[in-house]
Amino acid sequence: MSLYARTRPPAQALLREVHALDPRAALDGIHDVLLADGEIAQIGPPGSIEPPTGGELIEAAGKHLFPGFVDPHVHLRTPGQEHKEDLETGTRAAAAGGFCAVIAMPNTVPVIDQPALLRGVIAQAREQARIPVGFLAAISVGLGGEQLSEMALLREAGALGFTDDGKPVVAAGLLRRALQYQLLCGGVLALHEEDPSLSGAGVMHEGEASAALGLAGIPAISEATMIARDALIAAHEGGRVHFQHLSARRSVEALAAARAEGTRVSGEVTPHHLLLTDAAVASLDTNFKMNPPLRSEDDRIALVDALRDGTIEAIATDHAPHARDEKMVPFEEAPMGTTGLETAFAALYTDLVLPGTLTLACLVERLTAGAALFDLPTPSIAVGVPANVCLVDLEAGWRVGEAGYESRSANCCFAGRELSGRVLMTVAQGQIAYRERSFALSPA
Repeated sequence: MSLYARTRPPAQALLREVHALDPRAALDGIHDVLLADGEIAQIGPPGSIEPPTGGELIEAAGKHLFPGFVDPHVHLRTPGQEHKEDLETGTRAAAAGGFCAVIAMPNTVPVIDQPALLRGVIAQAREQARIPVGFLAAISVGLGGEQLSEMALLREAGALGFTDDGKPVVAAGLLRRALQYQLLCGGVLALHEEDPSLSGAGVMHEGEASAALGLAGIPAISEATMIARDALIAAHEGGRVHFQHLSARRSVEALAAARAEGTRVSGEVTPHHLLLTDAAVASLDTNFKMNPPLRSEDDRIALVDALRDGTIEAIATDHAPHARDEKMVPFEEAPMGTTGLETAFAALYTDLVLPGTLTLACLVERLTAGAALFDLPTPSIAVGVPANVCLVDLEAGWRVGEAGYESRSANCCFAGRELSGRVLMTVAQGQIAYRERSFALSPA
């Protein structure tokens, strides 16, 4: 078992006349869908399936049922920073966003670089997590970039893979050794790509906006040059790497070039990099400060195009909660990061699907693709598979933050935005993990 969550009674529910959409299963139409004993038990024409005895009848006409989303990049702040987020609040926020599984980063306090620490957070997830959580362990001890972690022992303890996220692996030799160990123990290497000698003390994208604001900039080549380098190292060793939170056109080009040469590489992109640019920083709102930074409109367009054509396989939120007082400081002093689990689908649906830039099927496929990146089963709407689904009202409008957040932190870059598309219910591993407050029970 590589995903961990607390156990609840399995869902027993009939979703009547729901519009089920699963692009991988070529499913797109009105159906009755029966959830029973933790599985998708039946899919049939509208009105053809009887509600389960003692279960729930959900009149879902006009609503959409999607495979549950999988986020391959979140920060749950456990251990050590539970004032920002913990396993219960973070997975509650994920479920509220339609996610049925997430993968947590190891840049915690202490860093998850020892098997005992990993076993500890796994034990906590089994008690607290509302949806299944997978964990990455650190590539280097303490994220210091000097000494390789005990990768084989960490894999045995349950690590899905390895990352120094929050920091790049600057030393090429260390990355090469990590790839050599990967061939022995498995597990994907997920890389935060940034050359510190280029990014320096930058706090936003280097461009016209940073010049106008007088703020130190981070050039796009800080990311792209590291992607090109690390792809070459991976190709030399025959290893497998995943590039996290891509932000620039040059990065997309480097990813595409590596894949064209047969290197085993993959990439992810965040909602904020798909929808926002460095122009947002003019407000000096620290919720727009993240790493990598929001970049130019040309970069944003390149990311959207790459997501559409599959060069970038998956959407990841890089959910990075911070305490309110940490963000209520001058822009230069604020920590980098934004929350995103509760807004990912709605923000992308509103700004990319409704205008016709992406199809709804493409968005759903990319929001579920994170599972395969780490060799996990991809959620599907099919008879006999575990029930990992989310029920969404595409017509429902809502204002971000108006009713608060399920997350412990409120540093959301989409705060105050009017969005369309509301998650009503999420079922994860056969168990109801989230139900929107106004979405009442209806016994069968």
